[in-house]
Amino acid sequence: MAEKPVLYQIASAASAAPFCPSAQPHMREPRVLGVVRDGETSYLDAHVPLTGELLALTEPVGHSRVLRIAARCEESACTHFDGVNCRLATRIVQMLPAVSDVLPACLIRAECRWYRQEGRAACLRCPQIVTEFTDDNEAFRKAAMGT
Repeated sequence: MAEKPVLYQIASAASAAPFCPSAQPHMREPRVLGVVRDGETSYLDAHVPLTGELLALTEPVGHSRVLRIAARCEESACTHFDGVNCRLATRIVQMLPAVSDVLPACLIRAECRWYRQEGRAACLRCPQIVTEFTDDNEAFRKAAMGT
């Protein structure tokens, strides 16, 4: 009796939306990318799913001042997405200085929208990105808001 061939379907990384490195807790597949300390991200070395319990630990300060969250890019549901590219990633590379000479250790790089779009230049600026910044930082405001 002849063996039946076994077929495997291998999902490519492109089949799912890439990860956004500046995400919110409500987005798909949220995980902690890093911890914010003194305005800079210290990246985690293991995947940590974002849970309600973890979010509760950030109170009363709030998650956006303590954690960098990655989640699947919302693409057309996001104000930064133009249908093809993330305009936030473009502005970050154009408007903010690099803060590192080497690529930071990052667990989402292979699936990161910013890296896929802007390459190394986005990674060299990524550690300084925080979800909530002070209004007195004009460069961050322009990069984040596009104004």
